[in-house]
Amino acid sequence: MSKTDIGARAQQQPLDDEAAAERLSTAPVEETGDGSGPGLGALGWLRWTWRQLTSMRVALILLFLLSLAAVPGSLIPQNGTDAMRVETWKAQHTTVAPIYEKLQLFDVYSSAWFSAIYILLFISLAGCIIPRSWQFVGVLRGRPPAAPKYLARMPVHASWRTDARAEDVTAAAERLLRRRRFRVHASGGAVASEKGYLREVGNLFFHISLFGLLIAMAWGSVGGGQGGKLVLEGQGFSNTMTQYDDFRGSAFYGPDDLAPFRFVLDGFTATYQTTGDQLGTPRDFTAHIHYAAGSESTELRAGTIQVNKPLEVAGSKVYLVGHGYSPIVTVKNAKGEVVFHGPTPFLPQDSNLTSVGAIKVGDYGEKDGQKVQLGFSGIFSPTAPVTASPRTGWNSLFPAATDPKLILNVWAGDLGIDAGAPQNVYQLNQTHLTQLKQDGKIAAVALKPGEGWNLPDGYGTISFDGFQQWASFSISHHPGNGLALGSAVLAVLGLIGSLLIQRRRVWVRATSTADGTVLVEMAGLARSESARIAHELAELAVILQDDAPALPDENGPDENGPDDDGPDDDGPDDDGPDDDGPAEDDRQPGGDRPQDADRPDAAPSDQPEGEKPEMTETEKRG
Repeated sequence: MSKTDIGARAQQQPLDDEAAAERLSTAPVEETGDGSGPGLGALGWLRWTWRQLTSMRVALILLFLLSLAAVPGSLIPQNGTDAMRVETWKAQHTTVAPIYEKLQLFDVYSSAWFSAIYILLFISLAGCIIPRSWQFVGVLRGRPPAAPKYLARMPVHASWRTDARAEDVTAAAERLLRRRRFRVHASGGAVASEKGYLREVGNLFFHISLFGLLIAMAWGSVGGGQGGKLVLEGQGFSNTMTQYDDFRGSAFYGPDDLAPFRFVLDGFTATYQTTGDQLGTPRDFTAHIHYAAGSESTELRAGTIQVNKPLEVAGSKVYLVGHGYSPIVTVKNAKGEVVFHGPTPFLPQDSNLTSVGAIKVGDYGEKDGQKVQLGFSGIFSPTAPVTASPRTGWNSLFPAATDPKLILNVWAGDLGIDAGAPQNVYQLNQTHLTQLKQDGKIAAVALKPGEGWNLPDGYGTISFDGFQQWASFSISHHPGNGLALGSAVLAVLGLIGSLLIQRRRVWVRATSTADGTVLVEMAGLARSESARIAHELAELAVILQDDAPALPDENGPDENGPDDDGPDDDGPDDDGPDDDGPAEDDRQPGGDRPQDADRPDAAPSDQPEGEKPEMTETEKRG
């Protein structure tokens, strides 16, 4: 037997009554039926549907579906981000493009099915958070639950006897728990305390932050807009509707809501890997600009726009989304008059910026008494091979313009640009055009900068004067970005709190006994299984014994000590038998303080007097 009967019991045994653990939760109680399903009638079905929709299980399923639904938006080009890339993708995938169009896969984030998922998630989170928050407020306003009648039945408990007064023990326990920042309430000779409310606060913050993310997404959809603009070097852009190549507004953001600002593209620099296995890999794209905010501002400030480093001006962000080359050509008619001069943007087709485009000369004039228009379909190769590949034709060997060539075919007739119907600026509508031939073959030429070509059938000449670079920008206005960032930070903090903080309760009772001593009982209960509650209860018990010291066991040392007639079975002690107490091998853990209260297998010995207790499985393995 030990000197005290403190027991220091810390074994993790199953609860006899699981309701004690359930009372630690602030989650709304889910009502269960009698096995006959939801109530009859339309009202019963509506209540059942609402409970299913607002359950945490359905909220997690909807959150998973929302993340899954966003995958096509990252794999398929979107109209809201780069409409030019969408048109190119459609031209390259003519079979599946109509199907994708019907499924709204080019407008994923504004599609009906994507909106339905996040609206349902919005409702689910609202129906989950509101009652849970209200119930948590009620818990905060209430008192910690009173101590159970039998503290020894708690999964973690300790007890000992002391000669201190019960009132003094209760007061000391109350002071101790308050110092440890427990919410404390003393009544009926017992102290009830509770701690770890930040766990539920973190849980609520996490769900509220998801709610905030949905609000930010909805706010950005109905209060934001986005447009694209291709800008040549030396040219500029003003944030007006007529300047956009494409623009997508929303219910509360239209042409009248565009904030005034402008910028000029001074130049564009691109660097690439020039050696090794990653030859041609982009290293840096930088657009050098001057910009000004406001309609009356005349002073331009220098700035740069890089990939993932947008320009923030007037509540909008200007993103760099692409770049390419614009060949500069001069076209003269049969009379030697200049009918076209300037750069024409070509669209890149591969990582080496092999680009295709169309040069449309709508003001060519007359040929043989008839009005004629010329069209040139071409390929621009920044670093061209000596000759075209028999299998792939003309392409580029490197994305930088180290040896550029412009490869052209020529068409004559009606371009269709006067009909008012929209056209692809990078392709010719060949419906009313005739391809010119030379020496019985399709007329074609590969020009280097400074070279010219005499067009067949006396249509004049075309010269390749050089090239300019262009950059495409996405101008975006999303008012919900700040809310989305704050919600994301709040979600991380809430998740950390809900994972690291443990909700637990501790009870202390001091009861006077018939022999004049006071029985001190302590018990702890955690919402989730963890060894930390056992360690914490042991620490509290040790500190509390400073005010309520444990008494020696009345049946202890003399009856359980070593035999005076001879040494014990394990051999004599070096210092001889100790007449003042039990032998070291026979001594029970504990002593005057519950030093083993943090051991899950610690419990009072039930062995008969004089017998050595049987070794536990832990001691055998030790």
